[in-house]
Parts: sequence; structure tokens; C-alpha cells
Amino acid sequence: MKAHTKETQAAMTPASALDELKVGNERFQKSLKADRNLLGQVTDTSTGQYPFATILSCIDSRVSSELIFDQGIGDIFSVRIAGNFVNQDILGSMEFACKLAGTKLIVVLGHTSCGAVKGACDNAELGNLTSMLAKIKPAVNAIKEPADVSLRNSSNIEFVNNIAEKNVNLTIQKILEDSSVLAEMHENGEIDIIGGMYDIKTGAVTFYE
Repeated sequence: MKAHTKETQAAMTPASALDELKVGNERFQKSLKADRNLLGQVTDTSTGQYPFATILSCIDSRVSSELIFDQGIGDIFSVRIAGNFVNQDILGSMEFACKLAGTKLIVVLGHTSCGAVKGACDNAELGNLTSMLAKIKPAVNAIKEPADVSLRNSSNIEFVNNIAEKNVNLTIQKILEDSSVLAEMHENGEIDIIGGMYDIKTGAVTFYE
């Protein structure tokens, strides 16, 4: 499998980009890999890159977008930060990826048993981690059940995973609210912005379409 070119990137749509990720994740779940020469792709991309998707995911060591979607060099832009939220710098990176570099799809990818979400649930405080976890607090506060305070912590994995899903949805909302560039591209159908959840037990990604 060769690296994407300007022509193959241009031929893709937001829908076909999503299909490519779905098929790649299916290969991953079956312990299969596309036939690609990574060093060959290094050569192919040495004069330019034409990724088809931008994926915002957590820094969790178990959630590498290139691996779980079975993608090669030059296929995707991978943005990683604990808790997969956005700030001005990440939005700027996404604007570059879509408006200037031509990607057709943004995926905000959360995952089960997220440590950052657990930290936000437990009101963890540690240096700069404190202010970082505050970015996830809106998702914690948006999940009203269980109301019992003793159940609203990291020991309740269902609560944690519900927050992780809500955090994905709120992040997409923030992208559209805070980036007029991406909102316009989305409105015009040039890109799609969707959420997904990676299951650390099965390797499967569920997309919120």
C-alpha cells in the first residue's frame, strides 16, 4: 500500500475517510495489517504529505491512532492530549490539517477507563495537571446520574465511561463554536467532525455518527 498522494487525497470524501478508518479498525481487531512498506512510505512522503483524516485522541499508551486504525506514514494527523479536549493551539493545528493540508475528517476519539477522566472525577490535584483536568470538568458536571456523591468517582467505571462519551460530544461542540474555519468547512460539507470511543478491552472503535 502506497502513501496517499495529492490525487488520492482529493478523491476522498468525509464519508470515504470514515470508511477507511472503520476498515482499518476491523483489520486491527483481527490482528491483520495492510500490506505496506513503511520505509517506502517515508520516501513517498519526503516531498509532501496528504493525510485524509485528523484524529484527536488521549495520550493513553494503549490508544495509538496509527495502530488501532492500521494506518501508515502520511495517512493521518494525530493530535494527542490527556482527556482529548481542545484548546486554541489544538484548534489551530486542526485548522491547518483541514484547511491547508486537506484532511476530510476530524475524529474526536475518547476511550474507556480514561485516566484523565478518572482524575477529573476524583478532583485530582498535581501541578499543571490540576488546570488540565479542569477542562474535563464540564463533562463530569453534565452527567447527573448517579446523584449519590459516593458513586461519582473513578471506582464507578460506568460513570467514568459516560463522562468520557460526554467529553467527546462537548469537545465537538467546542470545535464548532470556537473555530469559525472548521465550522464553515463543516457547514459546506468539506469536512465531517464526528466522535468515537475506543474500547481498551476489545480494540473496537464505536463511532457516533
